[in-house]
Amino acid sequence: MRKIIGLYDYLVLYLGLLWLGLLCLGWTLVAVVLYPLLPLHRGRALGRWVIMVLFRCYLASLSASRRCHFDLTALDALRHEGPLIIAPNHPSLLDAVMVISRLPNVACVMKSNLMDNVFLGAGSRLARYIGSEPVRNMIHLSVNDFQNGSHLLLFPEGTRTTRDPVNPLRGSIGLIAHQAQVPVQTVLIETDTKYLSKGWPLFRKPVLPITYRVRLGRRFDPPTHTHRFMAELQDYFASELIQGSAFHPPGALSGKEVGAPTSPPN
Repeated sequence: MRKIIGLYDYLVLYLGLLWLGLLCLGWTLVAVVLYPLLPLHRGRALGRWVIMVLFRCYLASLSASRRCHFDLTALDALRHEGPLIIAPNHPSLLDAVMVISRLPNVACVMKSNLMDNVFLGAGSRLARYIGSEPVRNMIHLSVNDFQNGSHLLLFPEGTRTTRDPVNPLRGSIGLIAHQAQVPVQTVLIETDTKYLSKGWPLFRKPVLPITYRVRLGRRFDPPTHTHRFMAELQDYFASELIQGSAFHPPGALSGKEVGAPTSPPN
């Protein structure tokens, strides 16, 4: 029975990755055609909505396996909010997928080299996602995007977490919030696994089942003093993630793989 369950776990993860790749590649072929044909505002709206649907389908397929559990309903409260920066911590590669899967009008700041990725590039350009470099241009495009009433997904750490509970934060989020005069909504992502964390090989299987939970944190007003704001934001993330570590079974934060809680979230 243990071998059968182990084989099933491999199928869940790797067929899931294949499924995600096919979803993204299929949309890439369509987005390449639509990009020069659609007006900017229609392409942006359609591109963001389709990416939300694709990511939601991927996570739903993982949830259906009963080996991965996602509690993301807290994000639904943001769907009808006005312009704001969504600022999550960044424990794994799935973080952007989870946030975007619940929000139909969000611009994502992503690594610039991914804008040319065969799976993500065309869809990202149609959705008018924003490359992280050069930083000055990223800030300019981010500030301008709020004129569309949209949200901006920006990971303050800049990369996946390598130092518990949170990496040193980058100041670009404070500059954008200050220039655009939009609030910063913190989002706290908690998990009981190190799966797809920084340095985790893509095809290494974790112990399943695994659980991800997202909860809304404090909303910060647009900052007047960016340095003071960044220090306050750093302290807030560190404090909240340490307090929330009760969600993790012993050993999860130290990198030891463990199973999910016995009562999965809804």
